[in-house]
This record gives sequence, C-alpha cells and structure tokens, in this order.
Amino acid sequence: MPIKQYRPVTKGRRISSVQDFSDITKSEPEKSLIKMRKEFAGRTRGKITVRHRGGGAKQFYRQVDFKRDKYDIPARVATIEYDPNRGARISLVVYKDGEKRYIVMPDGMKVGQMIVSTKTTEIEITPGNRLPLERMPLGTLVHAVELRPGEGAKLGRGAGVMIRLMAVEGPYATLKLPSGELRNVPKGCMATIGTVSNQDYRLVRYGKAGRMRHRGIKPTVRGKVMNPIDHPHGGGEGKHPIGMKYAKTKWGKHAMGVKTRRKNLASDRLIIERRKGKKL
Repeated sequence: MPIKQYRPVTKGRRISSVQDFSDITKSEPEKSLIKMRKEFAGRTRGKITVRHRGGGAKQFYRQVDFKRDKYDIPARVATIEYDPNRGARISLVVYKDGEKRYIVMPDGMKVGQMIVSTKTTEIEITPGNRLPLERMPLGTLVHAVELRPGEGAKLGRGAGVMIRLMAVEGPYATLKLPSGELRNVPKGCMATIGTVSNQDYRLVRYGKAGRMRHRGIKPTVRGKVMNPIDHPHGGGEGKHPIGMKYAKTKWGKHAMGVKTRRKNLASDRLIIERRKGKKL
C-alpha cells in the first residue's frame, strides 16, 4: 500500500507521512472476534521493565487465527481490514460451514477469493493457501511459518515480510529469513503462500511526538543531556561527547555490540548460517 504525504502547512506535516487506506473494505471489526486490550504501560507487577511506554489510543485486540487448523474446508475472503495492533492488513475469512476467522493478509489476495488450508489435498500455489513446507516447490515465498508442527505461526508475521524456501532434505526444510539467516525447521510445519501485505508500512514517518504518543510511545531523552546522577553519560558543558571508552546504558552496562542471544540454546543446531555479521 502506498504512502501518502500532505501539503506541508505545519512543521510536523512537512516531514510526516501516513498510510494509504484505500485498500480497506470495512472500517469496523467483527464483534465476535475482538476483545479488550489491557495496557500495562511497560510495567510488570507495577515496576517499569520497558521504558518510554504509556498512554496511547484505546484499541480492541483482533483475535487472529495463526494456526488455520480448519483443514480442507474452503474459505471466502470477505473483507480487508486495518489492525491497530500490527503493521500488516488482516482479512476476515468465512468458511463454508459459516465460521468466521481473521488471518494475516498476504499481498495480492482479493476480496471474494477462495483459500484453503490442507495437509494432504493438492491445491494451487497461490497467495493465501496454507500447506506443509515439504509439499511446496523450492523457491516459494512464504510467511506465517510454524517452528513446530501444529504450534501455529511464529515466523514471518510482520508487514512486508517474506521467507524463501531454499531446500527440503531429510526431516527438515531450509528457510532463508528476512535477516539473511538460514534456518532448518521440520518439513511438516505449515506455512502460508505469499508475502505479508502492506510492504510500505516501514516507510511511514511519524513526524512529531504527538503521533508517537497516540501509539503509546513516550519521548526518549538522551543520556548525555541528563545529570550525572541520572545517567553515566550525564554532566558536562554544552554538546559534549560521552567521555568514555564505550557507550553505557542507564545502569552502566555496555550499550552497543552486546550479544543478547542466550548461549547453548537447543535451537542453535537448527541454524545453518546466522544473519549478516553474526557468528554462531
């Protein structure tokens, strides 16, 4: 979906852009598939664990079906809808038995299109259909991939994301993730054909602090403009450098180049090649 810019009548408008919602076919969500979304403002048991969170516009959570476990029952794409909880568009699909579910919409899927999820039946390789990795042609672009059979989609759910099926050998299928990582997953894992919709989502420039507050994100203050008691980078006169060998966090730990992945994870053996610049 393209990005739209307005005439720069204010300083905030000059650098900001918005999504184009011309593809949306229904503005109100399906009432049977929504629930209240509790906002914890980055707190766990009352203690701030994620800074700069709070406020934001109230919104309902759309219950998206990541398993798509109604096998061999065709479903019709009824609507294309906006979801405030994710960058991708979602679609309401109506199964032949009358049940309604939300799914993450792939790029190129149209209202009225018939899609199906199957493990055994031969189906077309078209966006929206879901089947095991072992039954797909090599080179197919997929999203909403399971890590374990029957667990539900874990990989490739963000706007514009695509995963390429590189090989199927032995009990595993090899996938190339958007980061460049090559990873094995069991070949019986289900995946949906196509690329996730709304590829231009990451090009939106919010332009001003007020729009970020609507998203529940509060302003971030640089450590170097704080007082020494509040941050290791604080103190000094004017626009001074941090005055240290390496950047630190608010609590004095290394802020850049720190490995965050735990050592000796069981899934390490499934990673063939880490993302660019990273070692196993």
